[in-house]
Formats: sequence, structure tokens, C-alpha cells
Amino acid sequence: MAGPTFAHIACCIDDSGAATRALAHADALRGLSGGRLTVLHVLPSPAFLMSLATSLGGGTPHDSALEREAAEMWLEEQIHGRENAEAVLLEGNPAEAAVEWARESGCDVLVAAHHSGRVERVFLGSFAKHLVDHAPCPVLLIPPGERA
Repeated sequence: MAGPTFAHIACCIDDSGAATRALAHADALRGLSGGRLTVLHVLPSPAFLMSLATSLGGGTPHDSALEREAAEMWLEEQIHGRENAEAVLLEGNPAEAAVEWARESGCDVLVAAHHSGRVERVFLGSFAKHLVDHAPCPVLLIPPGERA
């Protein structure tokens, strides 16, 4: 009986060191499988940010066009030099958008860092937990202190 194949690996990243380690693992898995790698980043939508700011007791101005342009440039840097890699930038509630994209794209495995702190979990919930509970494919979580 043949084991699972990973023709399409996706890695959810942000600008943290933990996400950098997750990306290194996803790239290594892509190298072993010979598949393709999608590096996925989700910009929180203005509506999501405003609801978060309201729950924290304030609001901040938000230049989504400028933020999107910066995120596109940053994401392209993340795939530069990586074989068979593509960048995907989404907008919305990060966990929900990543799961929906995984469902639509048919990826075989999602790789992500598990690095949420206590404050993030209280206000945002755990991104990693949402992936584990709702993703349509296996999820590989990279612990916060693990070396790539």
C-alpha cells in the first residue's frame, strides 16, 4: 500500500521567526516529495482589524492598499530562490481564509508555525488550532523553539 503523496505543499507564514522555521520545513518536504510549494500569507482585512481594535477598546487608521503592496513585495522575497514555489496573498480573517484557500486549492498538506502567545489566543484564537480543526488536509505544526 502506497503512503500519502505531497504534490502540493502549502506553508502559512507571517513575519515571525517561527514562520521562518515552518517555511524551512515546508521547503524541505517539497524537496523530498518533488512537489510544488505555495507560500501563503493572509493580510487581516480592514473589517477584521476594526473588529479586533474595537474589542481592544480603540481603533486605528488603516491604509490597506499600502499594506497590501508591502506584503506582496515581502511575500515575493520569501519565495525568491525556492524551487517550484509560488506566493499567494489573501485578505480576511487569517485562519478562516487559509482554510478556505486550502479547500479550494486542493493542497495535500498545510505547514504552519505554532507560536501564538497567551494574549493572541485570548483575542484572536489560535491560528494553528483552527487549521487543525478545520483544514481539509493534514496539518504539520512546527513548534516555536524547534530549529529548522
